[in-house]
Amino acid sequence: MVDVEESRARALAQRWDVPHAFGDLAAMLAAESPDLVVVCTPPGAHLDGVTTCLRAGAWVWCEKPPMLSLSELDAVAELERDGGPYATYVFQHRFGSGATRLRELVRTGELGRPLVAVCHTLWYRDPAYYEVAWRGRWATEGGGPTMGHGIHQMDLLLSLLGDWREVTAVTGTLERDVETEDVAMAVVTFASGAMATVVNSVLSPRETSYLRFDFTDATVELQHVYGYGDDDWTWTPAPHVADPDRVAGWRATAGVPSGHAAQLRSLLDSFDRRERPQVSGVQGRETMELVTGIYRSAATGRSVARADLVPGSPHYDRLGGELVTAGGAR
Repeated sequence: MVDVEESRARALAQRWDVPHAFGDLAAMLAAESPDLVVVCTPPGAHLDGVTTCLRAGAWVWCEKPPMLSLSELDAVAELERDGGPYATYVFQHRFGSGATRLRELVRTGELGRPLVAVCHTLWYRDPAYYEVAWRGRWATEGGGPTMGHGIHQMDLLLSLLGDWREVTAVTGTLERDVETEDVAMAVVTFASGAMATVVNSVLSPRETSYLRFDFTDATVELQHVYGYGDDDWTWTPAPHVADPDRVAGWRATAGVPSGHAAQLRSLLDSFDRRERPQVSGVQGRETMELVTGIYRSAATGRSVARADLVPGSPHYDRLGGELVTAGGAR
């Protein structure tokens, strides 16, 4: 267990029966030579923590958001090697059996062509939440609800609908005393031709995390808040789909929730095989590209193509800056 306040590390280690505690990451790496390190620091410390571990030969599982920018993410990728070590990121909603089942149905075309999607993360964070010094600041949190809250649902959206091509977005700082946005809205187009609306908010008293996918043969919905099970999915056939056995076969039945355990199992399997884990490399970058595209579109008032998010482009090195806001312009 490592914390810059070693007393906190010792207390947590004692609570969870961890044999050693450290106040310095490099000292821990030298003493323990761990296979895997879980990085759970505030976002502004992710780059240093992850790169230090990779240089020491340890695999890394890093909390979201992955990094503060695409340039930081690419700096991490430069330290990865074939067979490991690799860095992967906590996007556990990909791994529940409901998402796994829907991903398979999309792959086989069982539900028809994807057409329309909705991806809403409507959460509530009161002013006291932002009294923590690093929250709500570009330099330390990297963004508002787009970066720190809705990123989970957005990652699930992308894992199901595939490559996105273009995004148009607006943001607002309507209520909270923060540098970043407290609400964002976007329209995303995909390589398949499908279109999605994305809303990320920390101003919504009745919290919900809601995803909807309309295919030619079905509507699939997921409604939860911070994690889902199979029963949180709704599968509705289109009027022309009349075979009840076909519809019954759509549902997920494996009972795997969207918690961290499923992703950790997948990561450990990849470690044993010395293969790149899921949500690493290209998979680890695609959601950060969408986050970057949303902020760049909001800042410029223009649509942003994914293909334009390259080294040297605006917002590649830093997401913060003046945003073109809806109703909350400063």
